[in-house]
Amino acid sequence: MSAWEAILLGLVQGFTEFLPVSSSAQLRIVGELIGGADPGAVFTAVTQIGTEIAVLLYYRRKIRDICVAWWTSLRGDHGPDWRARLGAHDLDARMAWFIAIGSVPIVVAGVLFADHIETTMRNLWFTVASLVVFGVLLQIADAYSSRRLELDDMTPRRAAGFGFSQVLALIPGVSRSGATITAGLAMGFSRKSAADYSFLLAIPAVMGSGAYELARAARGVAAPGTAGVAMTLLATVIAFVVGYVVLIGFLKIVSNFSYKPFVYYRYALAALVVVLLLTGVLEPNSGHTA
Repeated sequence: MSAWEAILLGLVQGFTEFLPVSSSAQLRIVGELIGGADPGAVFTAVTQIGTEIAVLLYYRRKIRDICVAWWTSLRGDHGPDWRARLGAHDLDARMAWFIAIGSVPIVVAGVLFADHIETTMRNLWFTVASLVVFGVLLQIADAYSSRRLELDDMTPRRAAGFGFSQVLALIPGVSRSGATITAGLAMGFSRKSAADYSFLLAIPAVMGSGAYELARAARGVAAPGTAGVAMTLLATVIAFVVGYVVLIGFLKIVSNFSYKPFVYYRYALAALVVVLLLTGVLEPNSGHTA
């Protein structure tokens, strides 16, 4: 991978990570179009760390409040009984537990299906189907959601619902934010609250995935053709800078408008990929096959 390819893919990651359009699908497609090969799951996971650092920066005060509240509750500042220690009297403390609950499904699925994630699931026909199916689900959820719930209304069951939806993001074309926001809307959360919780929930999963893929690469487990360290880091830095700007804009947009433009983009991208596959411009399993 050359420097200009790394910069372009970093821009793609930064622009699309927070939008419900699947950044991994964009990287898979653009990577093959400009370089002749899928940049791979390692490259995707590590560049997502860049955009996740943007989340840490944007939500730094909220994350600080959650961590402080969780620790003070756990050590018994609000009472010695177990309910007080689990944050019964503090929403921020409970939010830490909700994020932990929501992170369990994707950790288990990520470890169990790591090989399939890097190979079989990166088939572009999977991507096409995911773009369309989850575009439809997002469109329905956005149109019919009551949008009456806020973060204050989070419960362990709802947190688990978000968590299981996040597992679907392991498939390129689904979109982490798309899957979790769709689940949030379906449960009745407002657009802004669904997006906020989606991004907070993604922190452990994305950082853990990036670290896991880096460890696999260090042990020589990564698929052949994986982008080099220097170019991966360059793309990651670009993704962080662009992602931070896009995150701010996206949250302002979803606070006032629907998700329709993103749904239509998913349909258009799926149609384009089908054409490129049928004409031989793209190969379903280019670079990383099962």
